Amino acid sequence: MPSPYRAIFGRPGTKSFSAAGLLGRMPLSMTGIGIVTMVSQLTGRYGLAGALSATLALSAAVLGPQISRLVDRHGQRRVSRPATLVSLAALAGLLLSAQQRWPDWTLFAFTACAGCVPNVGSMVRARWAALYRGTRELHAAYSWESIVDEMCFIVGPILSIGLSTAWFPEAGPLLAAGFLAAGVLWLTAQRATEPVPLPREQHTKGSALRSPGLRVLVGTFVATGGIFGAVDVVTVAYAQEAGHKAAASLVLAVYALGSCVAGAVFGLLHLAGPPARRWLVGVVAMAMSMVPLQLAASLSGSLVVLGAALFLAGLSVAPTMVTTMALVEEHVPRTQLTEGMTWTSTGLAVGVALGSSAAGSMVDAAGAAHAYLVPLGAGALAAVVALTGYRWLRRGGVPSAATAAASGVPSSAASPAAEHPDGTRAG
Repeated sequence: MPSPYRAIFGRPGTKSFSAAGLLGRMPLSMTGIGIVTMVSQLTGRYGLAGALSATLALSAAVLGPQISRLVDRHGQRRVSRPATLVSLAALAGLLLSAQQRWPDWTLFAFTACAGCVPNVGSMVRARWAALYRGTRELHAAYSWESIVDEMCFIVGPILSIGLSTAWFPEAGPLLAAGFLAAGVLWLTAQRATEPVPLPREQHTKGSALRSPGLRVLVGTFVATGGIFGAVDVVTVAYAQEAGHKAAASLVLAVYALGSCVAGAVFGLLHLAGPPARRWLVGVVAMAMSMVPLQLAASLSGSLVVLGAALFLAGLSVAPTMVTTMALVEEHVPRTQLTEGMTWTSTGLAVGVALGSSAAGSMVDAAGAAHAYLVPLGAGALAAVVALTGYRWLRRGGVPSAATAAASGVPSSAASPAAEHPDGTRAG
């Protein structure tokens, strides 16, 4: 392991909570695509499959920030365990209703309830921030967690699609539920590294979305999520049209592999300059990477060529996500860090919902090759939003002492560290 990554695991408990976070985040890459695979196999209706995946993402988008706000106020263990039990019960109902061919509305009802799930990635990153806030190690820690995210997206779709096609349609979502239960229980059992909630009087009132910078990040991530949701659905359909549906998991894994490689290299770098500029470059690069993807799908007809285009597209993903976490810490009070990180995930979830639903309809109407126009359009929208809101991210996001006092929060609690996670000075 390269030295920056070896260094961050020098603290007791870091390996355990990061490993638990890996298990707990596996459903992020497995549940949505597992539902698409399961429903498409059972009914042959990609429109319904995409709509259910969208419902799950929208539900998580609505409920996730509220759960994370409670986590910031009351602690990870007290909030995430009950929320996980609700989600697991809903997933069980979804699998039963799909297997028994119950009416469509039951599928939507259980899927909506399944979105009541804690944001495990945000809770893990909050533990890293509590350990390394204001140091260069936090940049490496965020990069490492981005690698873990991509590991989930490499392994998760392979497991979910592979098991659902090789064993039985419900196998993928069922395994995702097992990972969720194991990951959350293991993570919340580790009390020594759990961030201690500050007293109620020190919490900032209102939502973290009051920050203009966070609103820019979330808005851009809605469009970015559209890329991810559309690519998942269209790639499954594209592989099926090519007669190799099971290979969709491998093609999607190549997409995540490109991001994983880029994230690993990014964590080794000591970068100067404002994070906002790097973030803008990353978003624009993600948008431009959709152009060769569309060309590969419409002109080649080869899954190998498509996989190569997806690998190149993935190279811009992890560095952009890592920089986003740095910007979240800069633009939200420390007492709302988990909530702020979850709002970015919420933006992605909303985008995934819209992208997967639009892509499913496009596949049904025009075929998979033409449906890659959906992520292309989403990428263009992300670039426009990022360019428009960039001025808000260039401004300092650290609350002043006067602002903190006005909100009843001591400046030491309301402000992130004076340094960004990559070691550059704020302002």
